[in-house]
Amino acid sequence: MDKITKYQNILCDLLNEFGSIKKRLTPDVKSQLIIDKENNHYQLVSVGWHNAQFVYLVAFHFDIINEKIWIQQNNTDCLIADELVERGVLPQDIVLGFVSERAREQSGFAMA
Repeated sequence: MDKITKYQNILCDLLNEFGSIKKRLTPDVKSQLIIDKENNHYQLVSVGWHNAQFVYLVAFHFDIINEKIWIQQNNTDCLIADELVERGVLPQDIVLGFVSERAREQSGFAMA
């Protein structure tokens, strides 16, 4: 299996697991997976109503660019880069896209 396919599978499995977590406090807010393998975009969003307010939240957004996983957004308390490493992604293949280039130098992950 090539690296891109491996990383696509890891991201799909990760998002499916997080998306299957039931929300007891917000039962009318549903998780949606947005997976575009052709262009290598992966998102988990929450959509629905809670207390008469519409909820739309991007929990995770990943892209695969130049054989690296770019974490574009993480609106959870999960250390998602560490989770990716545990699942077999090399640290040098993870880019913290939401972090400035200067701060990435100190992250222990890829610069770009």
